[in-house]
Amino acid sequence: MNSSGAAAGLGLMSAATWGGSDFVGGLGARRAPALLLVASGHIFSLLVLLAICLGIRLAVPGPHFLLYAALGGFEGSLALAVFYRALAMGAMGLTAALTGLLTALVPVLFSLFHDGLPTPLTAAGLAIGLAAIWLITHGPAARAPGAKEIPTPPAALLLGALAGLGFGTQLILFKMASGGGMMWVMTSARAAGVVALLLVLLAMPPKAPWRGFWLFGILAGALDTVGNLFYLQATRFGRLDVAALVCSLYPAGTILLAALVLREWPTRSQWAGIVLALGAVALLSV
Repeated sequence: MNSSGAAAGLGLMSAATWGGSDFVGGLGARRAPALLLVASGHIFSLLVLLAICLGIRLAVPGPHFLLYAALGGFEGSLALAVFYRALAMGAMGLTAALTGLLTALVPVLFSLFHDGLPTPLTAAGLAIGLAAIWLITHGPAARAPGAKEIPTPPAALLLGALAGLGFGTQLILFKMASGGGMMWVMTSARAAGVVALLLVLLAMPPKAPWRGFWLFGILAGALDTVGNLFYLQATRFGRLDVAALVCSLYPAGTILLAALVLREWPTRSQWAGIVLALGAVALLSV
């Protein structure tokens, strides 16, 4: 398998595990505050990563790798808090679509400046992938007959855009950290993410009861960590734009799991996005 194929394959595995993490987190968020779920998952995965790194005495990478990872973990967790706030302000479809598109677009643009122009096939795959992300994440929300459409306030779109910029920047920083030992890099990112989430929880504690979130949080956090490790490995094999865009297709995994487990079927536009995503991955694998 060539380097592009390896990057796309590992990116697809990352997207699948990230999609599973979001599905589990979504189920848990029906029972407990979402930030508590994320914080518990981060804390659990941090303890596991520390145990692995210290238990088998992995060599600590250079401080600049750990710094890039910590910056990515910290600002990515803050971006997550901003994203949840944006979703709570109005209709979720347009906000989530804008966030998802910027998450992929930021590393793609960075890679164009840093790595140069891609081949025509890769460029076509990137364009199709961006269109797929928009279609997948911008599925219309189901409404009861006669119900009024929920507007999306400009503030929600602004926060959604900030969250997308934060997520995209996190992917860039993780790429810059991927040259170090992956387990220590992920440990550094998780430690900084825990600090960020604890600061958010202290500043804006959830009003709902603090219970019923540990199991879902731990499972979602474990899947998210595995997805991060797949992404870090994907960035080692190919261009950042290829790895980041394929990984950013993770909402498709969440949607398919919701269809299989909860019988919440995708809309026509989401099905079209999933088909486009498969075509994009095929082109990016060449």
